[in-house]
Amino acid sequence: MTTGTLIGQEVKRVEDQALITGRGQYVDDLRLPGLLHIAIVRSPYGHAKINNIDVSAAANAPGVVAVFTGADLAEQLGSLPAGWLLDEEATGMKAPEHPPLAIEKVRYVGDAVAAVVGSSPAAASDAVALVEVDYEPLDAVTDAEQATADGAPVVHDDAPGNLAFDWAVGAGDYDAAAAEADVVVSERIVNQRLIPNPMEARGIMADYNAGTEQLTIWTSTQIPHLVRLLFALVTGHPEHKVRVIAPDVGGGFGCKLYLYAEEVICGIIAKNLERPVKWIESRTENYVATTHGRDHIADAEICGTSDGIVTGLKVHVYANLGGYLSTFAPAIPTILFGLMLGGCYKFENLSCQVKGVFTNTTPVDAYRGAGRPEATYVVERMMERYAHEIGRDVLGVRRRNFVRPFKRGHDMPIGVTYDSGNYQGALAAALDKFDYQAFRQEQRDARREGRFLGVGFSTYIEICGMAPSAVAGALGAGAGLWESSTVRVHPTGTVTVFTGTSPHGQGHETTLAQITSSRLGVPMENIEVVHGDTERHQFGTGTFGSRSLAVGGQALMMSLDKVIEKAKKIAAHEMGVDAKQVRFENGTFYVEDIQEREIPWGDVALGAYWAKNLPDGLEPGLEAVSFFDPQNFTWPFGTHIAVIEIDEVTGETKLNRYVAIDDVGNVINPMIVDGMVHGGIAQGVGQALQECAVYSDDGQLLTGSMMDYAVPTAEDFPTFETGRTVTPTTVNALGAKGAGETGTIAASPAVVNAAVDALKHLGVKHLNMPLSPERMWRTIQDAKEERRARRSAAARRGN
Repeated sequence: MTTGTLIGQEVKRVEDQALITGRGQYVDDLRLPGLLHIAIVRSPYGHAKINNIDVSAAANAPGVVAVFTGADLAEQLGSLPAGWLLDEEATGMKAPEHPPLAIEKVRYVGDAVAAVVGSSPAAASDAVALVEVDYEPLDAVTDAEQATADGAPVVHDDAPGNLAFDWAVGAGDYDAAAAEADVVVSERIVNQRLIPNPMEARGIMADYNAGTEQLTIWTSTQIPHLVRLLFALVTGHPEHKVRVIAPDVGGGFGCKLYLYAEEVICGIIAKNLERPVKWIESRTENYVATTHGRDHIADAEICGTSDGIVTGLKVHVYANLGGYLSTFAPAIPTILFGLMLGGCYKFENLSCQVKGVFTNTTPVDAYRGAGRPEATYVVERMMERYAHEIGRDVLGVRRRNFVRPFKRGHDMPIGVTYDSGNYQGALAAALDKFDYQAFRQEQRDARREGRFLGVGFSTYIEICGMAPSAVAGALGAGAGLWESSTVRVHPTGTVTVFTGTSPHGQGHETTLAQITSSRLGVPMENIEVVHGDTERHQFGTGTFGSRSLAVGGQALMMSLDKVIEKAKKIAAHEMGVDAKQVRFENGTFYVEDIQEREIPWGDVALGAYWAKNLPDGLEPGLEAVSFFDPQNFTWPFGTHIAVIEIDEVTGETKLNRYVAIDDVGNVINPMIVDGMVHGGIAQGVGQALQECAVYSDDGQLLTGSMMDYAVPTAEDFPTFETGRTVTPTTVNALGAKGAGETGTIAASPAVVNAAVDALKHLGVKHLNMPLSPERMWRTIQDAKEERRARRSAAARRGN
């Protein structure tokens, strides 16, 4: 691979000028003549029958154009699809119908019931209150474990026991290992429900041309081509007559990764009325209508020797899926969780069982990290529980169990192959920034002063670069996970790159232009990157799972290589030499040792289109398309260190210091990678310290606004101390692994481990997230009371 000086350089993001000067084009910035506005009538109940819907008052309200119920659209809309279905025979997989507008029953607060179309947003919103729905409330269940109990309310009649699936994976014989172990430690580990909170909530605009039958949908999505495909399947509208455009998208974090009810509702209403329509999600709606993340209850058990060798890990999980299966929901707690449970370690005996459970809550699907944070949290908490149980240092135990460094593949017992790794190296690099022994002395001094200081470690690995298609398909994926790229060279030598990835803040326009510039020698200002429009570029899978560079970047490299090979043939013909003699570097074609024989890039590009002197059999033009389907996932890894202090009086936990060493393979733009790591850490720390979506027993979301759901702000964080080791992957020619989710995966266990470390002298062994001031204050008081009781009992025995 030939690269230029822009690979590895901190090039400023080319996207940002428009965004920071208010020239971005988000869905709500778009206008069309005759635009109508949609507001959604949503269920106020967690679980209820719909006896009747009376829309007459709303339909006659000022400014209201139409009102649609599920019954009105039933013949035009099928069920929203679950795009990842596990093997039915092996798992008992159930995928109940999911109507875009509820017809007979609502299953969570926020479930869509009707759509009001108005001449203005206010007219539509005001009329929502005029739609009279006769609900018959039913008992609800919001806890995944309770939902599987005998007598629990039934969310779907065709999912007995509220089970969507019961999935298992394993290696070795855990029970035998536990029977022979010196130490067995168990813990219930809860990964609480989170609300993704992208800066831009969802939005959709749809327009139908009756003359051409062309339906155009602008939507805030991460997967425009998959939205088009799924829309066609649900509505029956021909796929080639659906155009989906993702304009500027203000963040996603996984929650814009699906076909939502509102996309099909808007599209079909635009078609029925032959008028453009728009729906913009309010923040209140976003909290109940857009997917949530996490919500796992894990009963974990780890076993090993008394001198620090782990011999097995067993995990049983209740995964809350909410009221319906979202598009990719079954994948999150299964392959993205279960296949991660080996961590960085030589676990020979693994057992994982996951029960996917329907409840009367907002559907749960991917949220930044998507299964990987949940798995890492279990593994890293249990490693520390085990180390504390045997009285060994947490770092020493990790080192004893690390997989040895490797460069070209390591087969894990659970059935996956890591691409490359040096976990000892990442830990060593982190400790170069953090003086561990000095901290332990500081901690001892602080305890004498009555202060609670703690340090926590997280040595993680991540399955990402979402692909390969054959593996994903065997595990339940309903679509290929390859990626595509087209490179079009224009006659003047400028370049347009078409990518199937769909950015929403990651900086693809910069990174892909850097690769193109470095490979072709074309200045970045002469390179355009096009994405997010199904009519302008070839089918692509989209952006999720830290895959855009590892998979989409490699597709780009393949197209660049094809373009260069064709250009070499044109240049060779011009110079009168064999194409094998031609070299290409820094935008110039030349023959070695013959200085006068060289042709600049622009001349070759022009020659490709003038076509007056092309080699025989070579068609005009200079363009190439490629599809890349890797043979393996990529596996970033690293070590994160958190230092916290807990205020004994208030229970407040303060993050004093955060060190992050990540290995994401080769890095194209360090500044962009640092930004993604920083954002990921912030979200992981937010989960550890503050964030939690809470439901009442009857299904009401009690944290349904930013007043109640504690999103962290910049003042909650210290300056992050980041760094990298570099262990390139062999999965793609770039050597890039993926960087978008590392911080979120590593941060939560690091912070919680630090909090437990701060309080372990009080006898605290485990803490559940979030580490709210009340929870921490009560933990400290309870631990002190228990210690006083033990001392009192000991004194009585002494007497």
